[in-house]
Amino acid sequence: MVVTLIIVCEVAFWVLLAAGLVLRYPARKPRLGAAVLLCEPLLEVVLLCAAAVDLRNGAEGDWTHGVAAVCIGFTVAYGHYMVRWADGHFAHRFAGGPPPAKPPRYGTARAVHEWKMCARSVLGAVVALALLQGAVRYVGDAGRSESLVQWQARMLLVIGISVVVAAGYTIWPKKPKAPRSEPRDPAGTRPAARGTAGH
Repeated sequence: MVVTLIIVCEVAFWVLLAAGLVLRYPARKPRLGAAVLLCEPLLEVVLLCAAAVDLRNGAEGDWTHGVAAVCIGFTVAYGHYMVRWADGHFAHRFAGGPPPAKPPRYGTARAVHEWKMCARSVLGAVVALALLQGAVRYVGDAGRSESLVQWQARMLLVIGISVVVAAGYTIWPKKPKAPRSEPRDPAGTRPAARGTAGH
């Protein structure tokens, strides 16, 4: 049941996102579109309740409950970001809005961007950790919750990798490639002429 709901909720997230944006821009019904987009968090509530009921009915805390916790955590962290990203592209395509800004590629600006993404990943992992810990306590049996503890270790690994990646862009900032130099004459004193005067 939990696996089916995970799939249904993930598909429904993108369906609701697409439907809300289509209503908001091409259909020119912004209020109805906003109402549809506001239904997105309900999907995670449904998934959380389903996982809790499954555990209450005596199910072993296995990988399905771990995935459910991760899905909820990272939807909390990245859901608004994804909606805003998609909204910017729809507004540009259908409402004459400005082109969506691309993430910076180099230097300090890129490092700041990476730390923001790191913060989102850490938030998602922390929410997942909290849900997993709640599930472990709810089950109350170390033998039945071993998989949940393993998922907690994975979330700690996600936090560590995210911090290392962001720190890497800070310590070794990415730089643009140096422009290619113009071809020079055989003497090597000036750029080669593109044409001959008088011709």
